[in-house]
Formats: sequence, structure tokens, C-alpha cells
Amino acid sequence: MSLAHRDGDADVSVLVPAKDEAENLPEFVEQCAAALRDTPYACELVVVNDGSVDETGSVLRRLERDHEFLRVVTHRSQRGIADALKSAGDAARGRVFVFYPADLQFLPGEIPSLVEPIRAGEADIITGTKQGQYEKALVSGVYNRLCRWLFGIRVTDLNAVKAYRREVMDAVPARPDWHRFMVVIAAADGFRVDQRPVTLHPRRAGTSKFGLSRIPVGLTDLLSVWFTLKFGRKPMLFFGVSGGILFVLGFLVGVAALILRFGYGMGFRPLLSLVMVLVVSGIALFGFGFVGELLAGTREELRALNRSMDRIAASLDRDRQ
Repeated sequence: MSLAHRDGDADVSVLVPAKDEAENLPEFVEQCAAALRDTPYACELVVVNDGSVDETGSVLRRLERDHEFLRVVTHRSQRGIADALKSAGDAARGRVFVFYPADLQFLPGEIPSLVEPIRAGEADIITGTKQGQYEKALVSGVYNRLCRWLFGIRVTDLNAVKAYRREVMDAVPARPDWHRFMVVIAAADGFRVDQRPVTLHPRRAGTSKFGLSRIPVGLTDLLSVWFTLKFGRKPMLFFGVSGGILFVLGFLVGVAALILRFGYGMGFRPLLSLVMVLVVSGIALFGFGFVGELLAGTREELRALNRSMDRIAASLDRDRQ
């Protein structure tokens, strides 16, 4: 089978977001061709030019002419890795996707080791565990420990290269930077997760797109994903309980204010303001909970509709076969 033809079928699609990687792409594509040429399944390479301002576009056009297994998708402006993976997934033909960067810090020769457990039915998503020195090891280690603590995921590294079934892509919301949480979202959706070691190499050319400024963004995204997974289907569990606690506190503070005023003749105006804040906040949170329940119900209906459409599509495919 080996490398897929331009108009043929593919079993495995390697999805590659590329932003200003003109220097790395020729060698990366050659290494992919060498690594995937002898596989027993058809492989294609889908590279997304994510708004590059260097020569990435012209390099990809030349490489696409020379390699039939390469397909190119272009974003006019930078949209981020999550959008790039979504665009690549829409263009890909494979049943198994592999997320791989173009910077050659992970060599394509290790792609088959990520794909095999999925093809063997042992897992639905395989995440790579970085082996070697990593300049952002401290930040990555904190992130991975937080994820394991918050989500109960028992894999070492959640933010390296990964292979996954095509269906996993549908489970991950198309939100900026949420590709980092693909493993935890997939695990919460019932997909089986495993890991394999991958060797990390120094960047050969170009510059890293990630700096310290990404840390606050990553932390807020982490909290957002945790809240969505924990309370997304039962928002009243958070808003209702929080609102109820505030309302009860407001009632108790109000009782204390009345006792002080009429029992001891002591008026304390700040207590009245506190009562109003607590009661109004409690009512508002209850309202948020009801609105959240309506949205959650709508989302469940959409999920049921999507499942029905998937069953119809699968039935039509079987009939055509």
C-alpha cells in the first residue's frame, strides 16, 4: 500500500500545521516519504500553511508537485493549531489521523509506532511521551501534573505528537488552543487512551511559536475545559448550589441584622448592603443555572441528531458496498 496517490484512498493521514517552516518542510516531507513508503497501509500527508509570511507557500507548492501523497491546505491568515488541525481533518481521507509538527523536533520515523496500536484495536488515541531534553520541561511538567490531577488521566505527556481515530476529532470542540486537551476530552467521551515514547530533538531551523506569554492562556483554557467537562451537562449543579449557598448566607446575615437592630438597638448599615449583595447574587446564579440547563438540553438534542445522521450515513455506506 505505502504512499497514497492523489486521487486514491488513504488509511492514515498525517496532519501537519506549518507556520513559517519553509526551511524545515523539504526535509520533513522527504523523511515522511521514507518512513511511510513501506507501511502495509496507504498514508497521506496533509500540510496546512497557517498564514505563513516566509516562503512556506512556494515551498509547499513545489513539494506538492513532486510528491503525490502530499496535500496542501492554505489559511490566508494565522488561525492557530486547533483550526489548522480541523482544516487538515476536513481535507484528509484517512481513518486514523496523526498530529505531527513540521519543525523536525519529532522525526517522522516514529509515526508507525504511534499508529500500530490503533490499527490493532488496542487504543483509540495514542499520545507520545517526550524522551530527551526539553527547554520547557518545567512548564510542561506542571501542565501535565495539573491535567492528571484534575482529569484523572494516567498518561505522562498530554501535549506532544499523537495518533487518533478520525472520530476523536468530532469529540473535540473547535476552540482556539483546545487541541492541547484532545486527550482529556477524548477520554471523557469514552475513547481509550494509551502512550508510546517519542524522541525529542533540538529545532534545526526557524523559531518556536510558543513563549511564556502562553502560560496564562493555557491555565485559563485548562480551567475552562475542566469546568466544561465537569459541569457542562449539569450546569445547575454548579450555579444552583452556589446560588443556594449565597441565598442562605444572605438570609442568615439578614436575621443577624434584625436581631442586632431590634434586640440590642444596634443598627449596622453595612450588614444590609451585604444581605442585598448575597441575595441578589444567589438569585442571579440560579438564573444562570436555568439558562445553562436550557443550553445543555439543546446540546444533547444536537448530539442525538448527529448520532442519528451518523447511523444513516453508515447505513448508506453499507448499502453502497
